[in-house]
Amino acid sequence: MEIVKYILMGIYAVVCLAVIVLVMKQNKEESGASGTIVGASANNFYEKNKGKTTEGKIKTATLVLMVVFAVLSIVLGIIFVV
Repeated sequence: MEIVKYILMGIYAVVCLAVIVLVMKQNKEESGASGTIVGASANNFYEKNKGKTTEGKIKTATLVLMVVFAVLSIVLGIIFVV
């Protein structure tokens, strides 16, 4: 069981670092006051195909890694209590 703990802790550390890197690479999505005044068009080609861009892929990867992070946190918490 000790080997499983060390393997999961290694995976957890890699996931933590990957989440930090991906979050730091993301762009700020808010347009601020100028977007409120001018108005942001949500019905354009870029908005419809946002998931296919690099930003969309980074956002999806971040979401997936955050779910893996949460699951590993729960699993490690259970393993270390037992």
